[in-house]
Amino acid sequence: MISSYRKERPIAVDLFAGAGGMTLGFEQAGFDVLASVEIDPVHCATHKFNFPMWSVLCKDVAEITGSEIRKNSAIGSRDIDVVLSGSPCQGFSMMGKREIDDPRNSLIFHFQRLVLELKPKFFVMENVPGIMAGKHKELLKILIESFIESGYKVEENYQVLNAANYGVPQARRRLFLIGCRENLDLPKYPAPITLVPKMNAKVYRLKPSKNQANLPIVPTVWDAIGDLPEVENYSELLHRDWVIAEYGKCSHYASLLRGMDDWDDDYAYDRQYDRRILSSSRRTKHSEECMQRFADVAQGEKEPISRFYKLHPEGVCNTLRAGTDRGRGAYTSPRPIHPIAPRCITVREAARLHSYPDWFRFHVTKWHGFRQVGNSVPPLLAKAVGREVMRALGEEAIKPDRKFTWGKESLLEFNWSEADRYYKTFIH
Repeated sequence: MISSYRKERPIAVDLFAGAGGMTLGFEQAGFDVLASVEIDPVHCATHKFNFPMWSVLCKDVAEITGSEIRKNSAIGSRDIDVVLSGSPCQGFSMMGKREIDDPRNSLIFHFQRLVLELKPKFFVMENVPGIMAGKHKELLKILIESFIESGYKVEENYQVLNAANYGVPQARRRLFLIGCRENLDLPKYPAPITLVPKMNAKVYRLKPSKNQANLPIVPTVWDAIGDLPEVENYSELLHRDWVIAEYGKCSHYASLLRGMDDWDDDYAYDRQYDRRILSSSRRTKHSEECMQRFADVAQGEKEPISRFYKLHPEGVCNTLRAGTDRGRGAYTSPRPIHPIAPRCITVREAARLHSYPDWFRFHVTKWHGFRQVGNSVPPLLAKAVGREVMRALGEEAIKPDRKFTWGKESLLEFNWSEADRYYKTFIH
């Protein structure tokens, strides 16, 4: 790890921050994400639990200003290195209605407004590939032209990145739009570091192209979750989301997420936690009939009644989705079926498949927990993009000496009303 006498790391602001996938990835790349903005108070509380050292501003991005972000965080008058955005994607998603006048679509222009108010050196916007299709592509064109007119360069040959190319055992494609001040050089898009699998009928098979032949294979589903204790063996998990448990043999990928081995290029703050704890693992009580259907379906196939996909241990996960928030019916997206046990996967298993380390905790309920995973950018994908921004800055990433423990446990237990009252009472 690189060390330096320089006291301050490059700083970032994360808009639409959710539980913190983008924040974590950029922290791992060497940034201090001093301010995160998120409208959902439950997500804000989870974010604060995992990032107690930085400010979480629980407010609608459409109603906050750049000066408020500076005033209510440690940024003050400092020059901001990068502003991040993972705005709600449902308005652009091919899975949804894709209405051009969906109010969520306008949020990308509030992201642009805040970039122009905060004047960062760089910005990074993440969204679903559906933003490039149909009438939505016109919105993207207007956004790019507006940035250029306002003094920013934008990479107009924007790319869709697959998380599986960056060490994440999940096929998840997302568009990244990158820009910078006119006097700076645009960051490059990160080159793949793992071989992306190809889909066939039952499992993601590995078929390298000529320029990928020497890449290591992306971790498999079983690499990601095979060491995790079987939750059905712990009755405590019927009424809480954690237990002291016995883990199995780790793959290299799992040992990194458990904190037993170190990434060579991880510049995140160390977290102190008890590695014996299996967290975010509340059990789901399936009926006997449902469990039998799950047991009968072949790995890599969809269960015909629920349409849930059964993970293949030798493949990678299908895209994890979030469902809707409480304002849109609190709909839960289909959760994958565990490749061995006749049940849906837990939040922790989803987090492993999303590249979250085990110290990272989620809301105690399965509904909020799965939303927090499914809505977020996989940290390893965000980290790959963050490293390219760091290179464009001309900075060397610093591994901090300071260690942190978790925030207050109660932050993970709030219902929506309790979290809303909490953030209306206190400033974070």
